[in-house]
Amino acid sequence: MAKTVWADPNLSDFYSRVARIEKAHAKGYGFEAQGTLGRSSTHRRQRSTWKLVKPLLVVLAAGFATKGVIHYHIGAPLYEERVAALMQGEGFDWLGGALMQADPATRAISSTLVAVLKR
Repeated sequence: MAKTVWADPNLSDFYSRVARIEKAHAKGYGFEAQGTLGRSSTHRRQRSTWKLVKPLLVVLAAGFATKGVIHYHIGAPLYEERVAALMQGEGFDWLGGALMQADPATRAISSTLVAVLKR
């Protein structure tokens, strides 16, 4: 762009801004108008540990709730019998039995269901 002297100062200011923007674009910079969402608004933030912990807590709570409902539905003696049968199995059966053992949270959920639903 050839340098010319403009009589109008506003026009001169406009062309100088356009030249500055074109120069920035040539260097690979982006132009963002004030008040708009541009490239800098979509940058990745540092990962928070809560983004991983929250879903794990939900899955854990759902697992305990499921165990509690099963414990309530089939009863404590039959539940313990089935878990013992799983523990006698091979491979992943043993792991399933270990995970399904009635812990205090499972018993608490089951007893709460008994109190609320009055079987």
